[in-house]
Amino acid sequence: MTTTLITGANKGLGFETARRLTAAGHTVYAAARTPEKAGRAARELGARPLVLDVTDEASVAAAAARVEEQGGLDVLVNNAGISGRPRPAGAFTAADVTTVLDTNVVGVVRVLHAFLPLLERSASGVVVNVGSGLGSFGRVHDPERPEFRLPGVMAYAASKSAVSMLTVHYAQAYPGLRVNVVDPGPTATDLNGHRGSQTVEEGAEAIVRAALLTSEGPTGTFSDAAGVSPW
Repeated sequence: MTTTLITGANKGLGFETARRLTAAGHTVYAAARTPEKAGRAARELGARPLVLDVTDEASVAAAAARVEEQGGLDVLVNNAGISGRPRPAGAFTAADVTTVLDTNVVGVVRVLHAFLPLLERSASGVVVNVGSGLGSFGRVHDPERPEFRLPGVMAYAASKSAVSMLTVHYAQAYPGLRVNVVDPGPTATDLNGHRGSQTVEEGAEAIVRAALLTSEGPTGTFSDAAGVSPW
């Protein structure tokens, strides 16, 4: 039995990914910041509730201890994140970026630091970092891509660039694991005020595919629903 943990699993892409992986036979920890959110999601999904706030060291450590006590972990999906908002470059401040980076980048590192020892014990450990095409240098320079038209400066985009680079570093450091970053695409969720052009079912496709990788699968890659893409 494959055991999977998904951060931010109480709604949107995290919830849909948890639903799909539960249906695929995984034992899923539906992680959310509060007992109420985690419990509600777990009941709806047939999953295990897990309180985990990626911005809180003690919360992450307690979650890791609980998962270890209950048998370990095979797949980690780092899905939790916040968007911030685009700002004119001249008005962009440290305060605009600090909270976003703490959740989207430092939060990923906090969770990986706590759970990597468990993943290393798995016969087929997998890490899926949820990224974005907004964090791709190639895409934001391509006039044919929607990422090219992002107004102003956005901390979210910078955070997803950082997640992509961290993914490469962790993949190199842990060759026994499959560590990849995926772009769900412009999915309608709370993160973007439900303005995305895709459904959560469509957006979750790339995440689920990466979560189902075996030890023979690729590592250190960036992919979207169409497959592995240029960085």
